[in-house]
Amino acid sequence: MGQAPSTTVSPGTRRRSQRVLLQVPVLVRGTNAEGQEFEEGTETLSISAHGALVKLQAKLVSGAKVIVKHAGTQEEQETRVIFMGTTRGGKTEVGLEFASPRPSFWRVAFPPEDWSPKHPDARAVSFREK
Repeated sequence: MGQAPSTTVSPGTRRRSQRVLLQVPVLVRGTNAEGQEFEEGTETLSISAHGALVKLQAKLVSGAKVIVKHAGTQEEQETRVIFMGTTRGGKTEVGLEFASPRPSFWRVAFPPEDWSPKHPDARAVSFREK
């Protein structure tokens, strides 16, 4: 039998906070790459204490500042575009970062930094039992 791959993460590659795959409805507004104001409703693909990944039809540039409004709480937070990913179906994956960590913005409890699906507190849930 082969040896299981190592799951050790070097300190240089560790994320600042855990990502949670969660769809949260948001409104994103700002100025697009053409200098025009835009406002677009979307939902997050993933969230963290430092920001979110969303899909947007608006064309943005790296470093652009946009406002994210949480549809559930109506709270707004300024973010900066830090990642431009793949474009599919006319929408681009865009990574947005808060100026400083805002874990309470999403109204979820983030797992501790040392959490993993193999942690003893993680429960396996079978969706076939319904």
